[in-house]
Amino acid sequence: MSAKHPIISITGSSGAGTTSVKRIFEQIFRRENIDAAFIEGDAFHRYDRTAMKEKVAEEERKGNPNFTHFNAEANELEILQSVFEEYSRRGSGRTRTYVHDEEEAKLYGQQPGTFTEWREFEPSKLLFYEGLHGCARTDTVDLARFGDLKIGVVPVINLEWIQKIHRDRATRGYSTEAVMDAILRRMPDYVRYITPQFALTDINFQRVPIVDTSNPFIARWIPTPDESMLVIRFARPRGIDFPYLLSMIHDSFMSRANSIVVPGNKLDLAMQLILTPLILQLIERQNRAS
Repeated sequence: MSAKHPIISITGSSGAGTTSVKRIFEQIFRRENIDAAFIEGDAFHRYDRTAMKEKVAEEERKGNPNFTHFNAEANELEILQSVFEEYSRRGSGRTRTYVHDEEEAKLYGQQPGTFTEWREFEPSKLLFYEGLHGCARTDTVDLARFGDLKIGVVPVINLEWIQKIHRDRATRGYSTEAVMDAILRRMPDYVRYITPQFALTDINFQRVPIVDTSNPFIARWIPTPDESMLVIRFARPRGIDFPYLLSMIHDSFMSRANSIVVPGNKLDLAMQLILTPLILQLIERQNRAS
């Protein structure tokens, strides 16, 4: 953690909805005139798309059919930790871009599934990370200790699967069967590397559908925000003005002393109300430390 150079980490699985949460942060940064440097977890994968396929095949030959991007060994977490450490100390660092699709390929002038060159990012008030491993802990890294504000985006598992199936079919051309295989293959790494991070976050946003998602593999539609509730859990509820939140968010209620439940279509409002004061506290602390 750093008073002079704060870091915000958004952590969630593939298909969890972290990109939507990132857009809300971008709105807050624009409104409050805060310059932020952005880095994506995909930039710290160890292998490009072709090399990852070769690595997965190699692991299968060794008797491990469950090697995925969730695995620490599939990512450059030591490099990510060095970026966090350098930013928290000096306010500088480097990143690159993983080119996901044809649209990004046109933007960066190279093939999908490849990495751009490493580059220094611009001076900024804070660093914003969004990806799989923002709070990861292993035998060699502890990324959670660098986060000044750590957010988990954690839909219930069936909803997460539905979102991933629809996204991968629509934007990546995968069949439902291919996505199912990917979900099954990554479950051991999901349990080992992704789930433990949500005990280390400051706030978790968990979307819970209120329609039947018992078989996510045949769901024709992703449950809409109107068909969902949002459970928001605070690791340290002291200082959170729950009466104010309850008065501002219609139909919200407390489910536990550290949790508030709000209608799913109030995600944007809830995040604006909750996160804006916390971000401004980081900036105020930064100004005092300067």
